[in-house]
Amino acid sequence: MKTDVVVLAAGKGTRMRSDRAKVLHQLAGKSLLQHVLDTAQSVNPREIAVVVGHQAEQVQASIAPGPKWVMQEEQRGTGHAVQLGLSALRDDGVVLVLYGDVPLVTQDTLTRTVEAATKGSVALVTAHFADAAQLGRIVRDDRGNIRSIVEFKDASETQRDIKEINSGILAAPASLLAPWLAALQPDNAQGELYLTDVIAMAVADGISVTGIEAYAPVEVTGINDRVQLAELERVYQQNQAEQLMAQGVSLADPRRFDLRGRITAGEDCFIDVNVVFEGEVVLGRGVRIGPGAVISNSVLGDNVEVHAHTVVEGAIVAADCSMGPFARIRPGTRLDNGVKIGNFVEVKKSHLGARTKAGHLAYLGDATIGADCNIGAGTVTCNYDGINKHPTHIGDDVFVGTNSTLVAPIQIESGAFIAAGSSITTKVASGDLAVGRGKQRNIKGWVRPDKRKGN
Repeated sequence: MKTDVVVLAAGKGTRMRSDRAKVLHQLAGKSLLQHVLDTAQSVNPREIAVVVGHQAEQVQASIAPGPKWVMQEEQRGTGHAVQLGLSALRDDGVVLVLYGDVPLVTQDTLTRTVEAATKGSVALVTAHFADAAQLGRIVRDDRGNIRSIVEFKDASETQRDIKEINSGILAAPASLLAPWLAALQPDNAQGELYLTDVIAMAVADGISVTGIEAYAPVEVTGINDRVQLAELERVYQQNQAEQLMAQGVSLADPRRFDLRGRITAGEDCFIDVNVVFEGEVVLGRGVRIGPGAVISNSVLGDNVEVHAHTVVEGAIVAADCSMGPFARIRPGTRLDNGVKIGNFVEVKKSHLGARTKAGHLAYLGDATIGADCNIGAGTVTCNYDGINKHPTHIGDDVFVGTNSTLVAPIQIESGAFIAAGSSITTKVASGDLAVGRGKQRNIKGWVRPDKRKGN
């Protein structure tokens, strides 16, 4: 039997106190809704219908094409929302109901839920909470069978003492779910159509209800405010940190680690505190990353060292390179083996050859630089004329002195020397020394002006 998914994502999220729809708030650099959709893909769904309402256009724009979008104009409860979602799907499969603000449900839990539903039962995900607060309670009979779900506002004092809660996540054959949804009535404290009422209907029709207990309460924890968002962020990051450490990576403090994407790491890497990874990152063996660094969409080879507070974005860095502290490596950069990029050096869309060094205070943009070059402090490639970007080509074994200005487009051939303080505007041939300085004048007997009165 095929599986279809309905995701409920129509709510505003008033307690977030935000102009942004709740499901668009981010956890680990990705929207809550995207987390749910990514996990939903683990059950190989035939189709996914997302029920939207508040800021529907923004929600749809944030997600790549794929889901069917269903508009819930009036918020009439979860049962009504699932009715709408079901109307966009075929009636010959199992329907899995998920929530756009419950981002940490796992593939295993969803798989177990769908498998139970394919056997003709209603599968309901539950969890045990020490403090169940205002969540719906699971009501069982003396033999432990699920009989119904009671919402907190409709529960008796005895029922409120129940610790097993309803996550809201369920799966059932569409042929069974559709008539139950059609029969829902708003006879409750909220005057809404509760999805939870289908459980009692299933029991009345003699359909078994299978409880699928989540491995941990956090799996089914919904996000209603920013405190809960921050709490789940730390849970997510702790899980990512533990997975990395199991692969042979050392973290100075797993509580101060942030992964906002995916990372592949070799053994014996070391990651200091407050490092942020974004997008797709690959680390070779023995990579060391200092505190406060940000690594985005980059590949770092074996034994690369990223010193404190360095930003590496969209770069390919070969083995044994060193960057920082306080360096910025921008998209399109490629560093060959053994390149040294020092403090306050910015490299953009440039290729630096093996063992080339730029120790400090330099800007290298749109440049191709050969092997074994030395780029002195204060060197700037003037690549932009106000309209277009222009390239700088530097050969092997070139020495560029301190405070040099290289006005692109320009070519400096292998073995050339650039004198400190030079402004270079024309080609420098191999082995030549280029000196581009204004003539110095020393004025003897110069008298410093007196300070003006009143200043």
